[in-house]
Amino acid sequence: MRRLIQSLPASRGLALGRARVREPHGLDIAEERVGKGRIDAELARLHVAIDRARDELGALRDRLHGTVAREMGEFLDLHAMLLDDPELKVALDHMIRTERFSAPYALKLQRDRLVAVFEDMDDPYLRSRREDIDHVIGRVHAALQRRDSDAVQGLAGDVLVADSVAPSELAQLAERGIVAIVTAQGSPLSHSAILARSLHLPLVVGAHDALAQVNDGDAMMVDGRSGEVIVEPHAADLRQFRQRKRESQREQERLATLKKKATRTRDGVDIRLFANAESREDVAQAHDLGANGIGLYRTEFLFLQRDQLPDEEEQFRVYRDVVLGMRGRPVTIRSLDLGADKADNTGLVMASEPNPALGVRGVRLSLRHRTLLRTQLRAVLRASGYGPIRLLVPMISSRDEIRAVRAEFVDCARDLRTEGYEIADHLELGAMIEVPAAALALPRMIRDMEFVSIGTNDLVQYLLAVDRNNDALGELYSPLHPAVLRLLHDVIKLGHRHGKRVLVCGEMAADPEMTRLLLALGLTDFSLHPGSMLEVRQIIRDSDHHKLRRHASALLRAPDRAAIERAVSRL
Repeated sequence: MRRLIQSLPASRGLALGRARVREPHGLDIAEERVGKGRIDAELARLHVAIDRARDELGALRDRLHGTVAREMGEFLDLHAMLLDDPELKVALDHMIRTERFSAPYALKLQRDRLVAVFEDMDDPYLRSRREDIDHVIGRVHAALQRRDSDAVQGLAGDVLVADSVAPSELAQLAERGIVAIVTAQGSPLSHSAILARSLHLPLVVGAHDALAQVNDGDAMMVDGRSGEVIVEPHAADLRQFRQRKRESQREQERLATLKKKATRTRDGVDIRLFANAESREDVAQAHDLGANGIGLYRTEFLFLQRDQLPDEEEQFRVYRDVVLGMRGRPVTIRSLDLGADKADNTGLVMASEPNPALGVRGVRLSLRHRTLLRTQLRAVLRASGYGPIRLLVPMISSRDEIRAVRAEFVDCARDLRTEGYEIADHLELGAMIEVPAAALALPRMIRDMEFVSIGTNDLVQYLLAVDRNNDALGELYSPLHPAVLRLLHDVIKLGHRHGKRVLVCGEMAADPEMTRLLLALGLTDFSLHPGSMLEVRQIIRDSDHHKLRRHASALLRAPDRAAIERAVSRL
């Protein structure tokens, strides 16, 4: 019988497949004990499963690159760390040796104990990490049930229906042929949703009735744009699906023709599209799509997952190759944007912090570790001899910070020229506006920078005091809040008044539904993931810039989010 399930869209795309239902977290395993003579064999079986789970995580990390590697790395590393925790193995070994529990039942007991500890924590963020325990124990349990001769269970053509999905699972699911994912929990703004978009994997979240209404093997249609899920579709649904797939294919073919075309509005206004990148593959794709340059090159991947910090020569070669890859188009290098939560993975030892997002990160970290900063500045300056390059400084909150970086910048340039290096005569220095204080103080800071880049992901969550990864607050996190629009408008207007280029480089710039809104607010420079570039270019080419600009005052007068959403729908 046909059933319609409403959910929240998280990653666009259409999919038709068989349902593969995964029950909610928790191992439903009956108590089982082993004979005394089987204890050693049971321990060996458990250790092999843990090793297999660890090897799977390592193999997955080796296959990833670019944005997906950066986003997934955090979760893969945490899961590997949990597997390597000696207390986990000691506790499991103890239960098998003394209580003679089977390995699966010992896993269940240990999972329940750890989850109880996390759920008793006062910090909501730490409580939310109980899911990591579920995923790690679940991975070991899955490995425990497989024999070496077992093949990986096929998922090709399936729609996964689950309570939730971990970011660390997504690449594997896509590789195994999953065509879409439907989850009962989750937020469109979660790490999993962002990664699903990078993988072009349709995902809908908040489908609370899905686990109760869907059975293994049911036919399912998933619309990642509307959030609509149809179980056991009728003939009319299938006809509509085929029609929409044909339209989608034609749209992709039409977008492909825009690769080398100008990003110009119907009334003749040129808009610049820059690419966010962090790998050679991203840079090559950006060049192929006709990007105006690299608007944000993330340098963190150079620092993560190593025992020692990258030296000047290694960084220089990477930045030089990015510049050469863009063949004369400008490249914006963002200085290191790490905090205490990730520093241990770089060889840089820092004290742990209760809230790393508001701690020593970005420019704060760089200014506390001047040798680290100067090494990166020298590498960037040396790369400037091969083509146009700019430096973007993250997490700026005061004029003193940007001035301190500039002083180091000038000092490094002088030293390099003395040493005989060829560097550019003038390099632009820009500030990333993601702290509300920086946006409000920008009139007194803007003369200290050559350009401005607005990081909407952090700016929105700091301005609204909403963690964008907290599912419970998903409805509160929105760039369509009146305060967000006012701040964006003021920063863009101020930059233009002072002749400074202003870019938006967060998820907002890559969202086609936000393109006309940003144009209306006066934005002329976007920096976005290459995967969204052609669709955004198409919308810009279909827009009348002057007509959109006339809507700005109405957007800024809108009293609440609902009114803004109505106004945006009319653009």
